[in-house]
Amino acid sequence: MQIGRWNHQTGGASSGSSRSSGGESRSYSTRPARYGTGAARRSGGSEGYRSPRGGRSRGGSRGGRGFGTFGETEAEIAKFTNKTVVTTEEPVFVPEHKFADFDINAHLKANILARGYDLPTPIQDKTIPHTLLGQDVVGLAETGTGKTAAFLIPLIDKVMKQKGERVLIMAPTRELAVQIEKELAGFAKGLGFRGMVAVGGANIGPQISQLRHDPAFVIGTPGRLKDLMERRALDLTNFGTVVLDEADRMLDMGFIDDMRMILSKMRKERHTLFFSATMGKEIEKLIGDFLESPVVISVKTRDTSKNIDQDIVRIPRGADKFEVLVDLFKNRDFSRVLIFGRTKYGVEKLAKELSRRHIHAESIHGNKTYGARIRALEAFKTGRVVALVATDVAARGLDIPAVSHVINYDLPSTYEDYVHRIGRTGRAANKGIALTFVEGR
Repeated sequence: MQIGRWNHQTGGASSGSSRSSGGESRSYSTRPARYGTGAARRSGGSEGYRSPRGGRSRGGSRGGRGFGTFGETEAEIAKFTNKTVVTTEEPVFVPEHKFADFDINAHLKANILARGYDLPTPIQDKTIPHTLLGQDVVGLAETGTGKTAAFLIPLIDKVMKQKGERVLIMAPTRELAVQIEKELAGFAKGLGFRGMVAVGGANIGPQISQLRHDPAFVIGTPGRLKDLMERRALDLTNFGTVVLDEADRMLDMGFIDDMRMILSKMRKERHTLFFSATMGKEIEKLIGDFLESPVVISVKTRDTSKNIDQDIVRIPRGADKFEVLVDLFKNRDFSRVLIFGRTKYGVEKLAKELSRRHIHAESIHGNKTYGARIRALEAFKTGRVVALVATDVAARGLDIPAVSHVINYDLPSTYEDYVHRIGRTGRAANKGIALTFVEGR
C-alpha cells in the first residue's frame, strides 16, 4: 500500500522528493509534506514542519495532551487516519418511500417538496412511518444524516391532525436548539402554528412571554426548561410528545437528572422519540426508563462518514504549532475551516491570533453570550469569516454547510468526541477533510 503525504501548496499527495524552502529560514526534511499520514513512523523531530522561530506553540493549549485526552498512543492516533479511497463500489441506498408518498398534511407535503426534498435519507425513510403510527422510536444514525427532518416532519403532521397536541424537544446545546427551530419554521411555513426556543444564555423574559401563547413546539436545553418549569412558566401536563435529540451528548453533559425530572412532569401516556449517535450501556438504560416497547432503527454503518478524508499533522518537539496552522491557510482549498480547541481561553486566543494574521476567524465557547455565539455561527455560515474556532460545544448536531476542513488543533477527550467533531464536514454528498494535530511524536 502506498502511503501518500499531503502537500498543502498543491492540495494533493506528494511523492517524497526533496524540496527547497524558497529562501526562507525554514528547514524541512527530505520529505516535502507539511504533515504525514498516521501510518508514518514517529518523526523524533526529524521530519515535518519546522518553525522559523521554534519555541512554544501559541494560540491555545499545547495540543490537549495529558489527562483525559484521546490520541496519546500510536494505536489511538491511527484512528485519526482514514483515506477516502474507494476499493469496492458500495450499494446505493434505495428508499422504500418518497416524501410525496407519506400520508401527511398536503400543505406540509408541499413545503417539503418546495424545499427540494424528494427522496428521504435512510433514517428518514425508516423512522417516519413508525412515528406517523405513534410508536416510540429509537433512532441510531451517524451525524449529518437528516435526523432533524426525520422527527419534525411526522410531528408537524401530528400537530396538524390532533387538536391541542404539543411537542417538547430537548437538545444538548443552544445552537442545536436554534437550528431545530429554523428547520421547523421552514417545514411549517403557513400552517398556522408556532414554535419557540428556550435556552440558557438568552434573556428569559421573552421566553416566558412566548410560552404564554402556548406554542405547539417548545425546543430547549434541559437546564433552561427546568428553570422555566420552576418559575411556573412552562407546564408540561398538556405535552403528549417528546423528542430527546443527541441523547448521548445530553448524558455526557450531565443533564440526566434534569431530563428525568422534566419527563416526570409529562403525561404518563406519551409518545417518545430518542435519537443518539451511540449506544452504550447507559443509553440502553435510558431507553428502558423513558420509552415503551420502542422500535429501534439503526442506519449506522461506520463511526465516521466515508466522505471524510482523515489524516494527522505531526508537529515535532520545539516546532511552532500555530505557524503550522497559519501555513495551511495558504492553500485556497481551506475555504471554510472549523478548528477545535479544548479550553475556552485557548479557543478565544487562537481566533484573535488568526485574525491578526489576516485569517478572518470567530470563536464560540461557553463564556460567550448566546447572541455572540449565534452571530459567530452566522458569520461562518455566510462566509464572512473563513475559520471558526470552537470548543466541543460545536461538535454535535450543528448543520454548517460546506465545511471544507475540520482541524483538531487540540486532541479530543474521547474517540466519540473526535467522531462528532469531524462530522461537521463531509456532510450529505459533500467531501471533507479532517486533520488532527499530534505533537512531539
